[in-house]
Parts: sequence; structure tokens; C-alpha cells
Amino acid sequence: MSLLDVQGLDAGYGDLQILTDVDLHVDEEEYVTIVGPNGAGKSTMMKSVFGLTTHMDGTVTFAGEDITAAQPEDIIHKGMGYVPQSDNVFAGLSVQENLEMGAYILDDVPQDALQDVYNRFPILEERNDQKAGTMSGGQQQMLAMGRALMLDPDLLLLDEPSAGLAPDLVDEMFDKIDEINESGTAILMVEQNAKEALRRCDRGYVLANGENRFVDSGTTLLNDEEVRREFLGG
Repeated sequence: MSLLDVQGLDAGYGDLQILTDVDLHVDEEEYVTIVGPNGAGKSTMMKSVFGLTTHMDGTVTFAGEDITAAQPEDIIHKGMGYVPQSDNVFAGLSVQENLEMGAYILDDVPQDALQDVYNRFPILEERNDQKAGTMSGGQQQMLAMGRALMLDPDLLLLDEPSAGLAPDLVDEMFDKIDEINESGTAILMVEQNAKEALRRCDRGYVLANGENRFVDSGTTLLNDEEVRREFLGG
């Protein structure tokens, strides 16, 4: 069953249109990746789903409800989490305070959700009193994902989760994302490491110049000669 359905989306920033007639869908518990060259509109697509761009045309439906004109604070209530590429932690707050901020829409911090995050990312529990801004890039990324998971979203949006990570941490980050998906959370991810992302996901979209170019299973896109030549470096 479709959880997220985007139809004919035109969007951008102010008068600047970035996306043109883009279609995309994510089924329940599915793992979907958006890849493409720099400037293709990948991050704009993610932001548009979460209500952070200027909507020009088309529709965005989540869990059967039209959220095209919804604000991010309303979308969070409906069961969607979003982890931006950068500036995604409160640097001056501790790890635990960051995680508690993830549950700000609730009257009380759900202790079971907090423990679930700590179980998933043990390093965060070890450093729960540490200021987020003093942590490594990989640890901050885990913290940002953990904060988004505090409300147990049905869909988690991840924008370039491996960006800036040391090579030996990239696989660990992807493994964590696999685990989140396997636990029942649908994933929609924009990722610069296109080959690895397509290798792991259920389905992939290739965007170019703000438009859909290809959509298929991750494996099929990896093995498509045109996709490999034009977008994956051969």
C-alpha cells in the first residue's frame, strides 16, 4: 500500500522552479533512494515532501491524506520524520537533550522511545551528557537520526546521510539505515553514494534537471548501462 504519493510536482524556491512534473511514491516499509547529478533537484524533492519549498503544482499525499499545503510542524504530527544534510543537531545541547527535543510535540518524553534509540545507537547512550557539537560527523548523523526516530515515524526522510563521513564509517551508517527499515520504518533517502544506495534499496529514482529520468528496482538501475554511464560513473 502506498504511504507517500507525489504526483506531477512542480516546486522550487520563491519564483525559481527546480522540480518539473515529478512523480514519486513510497510504499509502507519500503526503502526508496533518489540519486542523480549535483543540481538535479534531489534535496529540493525531499524538502518539498516535508513542506519546505514553494509549491507550484501537483499533489503530495501521505497515508491517504493530502499534505500538499501542510507545514512541517503539521507533517511531523502525521508520522513523517526528516533529517536534513547539515545543521541537523543542536550543537550546544547534550545528546540526551537533543533526543528529548525530538519528542517536543508530546507532553512527556517517551522513555521507551529514548531507550530504543540508545539500543540502536549505543554510542549515544555512552555519551548522553556530551555536547552534540563536540561529536564526530558520524556520531552527529546518528544523533540526528535518533532524534527523528523519537516519534516512531512511519516514514523517515534522509538527505545525504553519508555526506562528510570518513570512508570507514559509511558502511556502518548504511547498516544502521538498513536496520531502521527492517524494523518497519519506510525510508526515502537522497544519497551521493549512488551505487551503494541503489545496492541496498528496494527501488530507486534518478532525477536530472529537476525531472524524473529513470525509476526501477535498485538492482535494475545498477545494471542499466545508460544509468551507469550517465549517472554512476560507468
